[in-house]
Amino acid sequence: MNDRPATLHERIVTEVRDRIRGGDWPPGHRIPFETDMAAEYGVSRMTVNKALTQLTREGFLDRRRKGGTFVARPRHESAVMTIPDIGEEVRGRDEAYAYEAISRVVRPANAEDRALLRSDVPGLRVLAIESVHSADGQPFCHEARLINLDAVPEAEAADLAHEPPGSWLLRLVPWSGAAQRIRAVVPTPRLERLLGVSQPAACLEIERRTELEGRAITFARLTYRGDLHQLVAEFAPGGGGLTGA
Repeated sequence: MNDRPATLHERIVTEVRDRIRGGDWPPGHRIPFETDMAAEYGVSRMTVNKALTQLTREGFLDRRRKGGTFVARPRHESAVMTIPDIGEEVRGRDEAYAYEAISRVVRPANAEDRALLRSDVPGLRVLAIESVHSADGQPFCHEARLINLDAVPEAEAADLAHEPPGSWLLRLVPWSGAAQRIRAVVPTPRLERLLGVSQPAACLEIERRTELEGRAITFARLTYRGDLHQLVAEFAPGGGGLTGA
């Protein structure tokens, strides 16, 4: 199968996107001028401009009038919801944070994976990760996550045994939309053990799917101990936000 970009426009988009996702061009990095990129690729400046405009729409670049083009900061929130970093949540409570990866599997997507990611891409592969986040030495949150390797192929080689996948995604992968469901659940016996719940008790479950331009990036199911987590919402006319506490 030939995965090479079909046009010079697609080649520029793909290579710039890869440099950003791979960390060669970090957030805030000023990318080369259009004239320099046009000379590098042997194309017109208009072709480069169209490619950079597409990447700006996708959230990878920030174009500043008379200031140049920069790698965009990852979008940590939308107009109505924040996507918190669990480590930052814990440290924000003045508690010591720890993360333990329990399992990591790369596999062809099954029917449930496709339903959770809402993707019907042929040959879809996913990275499935299970982990536990702790605060001051006790379990705080259980995480079960799927990453769409068709959308984020770099995740397959990422060191997610030491960096939580949510933190890695927020740091490197922009997103343009998200949907989440919040509910109280009774944990399974296995989750009771992993979360250190000694007796049947309600837990807070958050299921979240994030997308970039309509393409699924990741699905996460986060289960928090009910005695250690609450959601706090702040509203204002015309907007609002939802945060974890």
